Amino acid sequence: MFEPIVANYTPDGDDWKVEVTGGGQVHTETAPGLVAARDEAERLAERIAPGDQPRTIVHTIDGDALEFTTAYLNARLGRPPAEPEQAAG
Repeated sequence: MFEPIVANYTPDGDDWKVEVTGGGQVHTETAPGLVAARDEAERLAERIAPGDQPRTIVHTIDGDALEFTTAYLNARLGRPPAEPEQAAG
């Protein structure tokens, strides 16, 4: 049965902690920034599934893949994080 590798990111001060799980293994690392953390996730995934191509990795922030995608694209484009919307009133 196919089991994707999951990379979950959590903020750690100015850094990001990434935990990569799959195949009964768990690897963690901390990196300075989300882009560097994603690169680190790729290296950790290689430990879990060496040589597997293509390799499927689901990237999440606190379990939310959409939140990761938004934050990662903003980091790649150099945009500041979005401010939470305030209710009209």
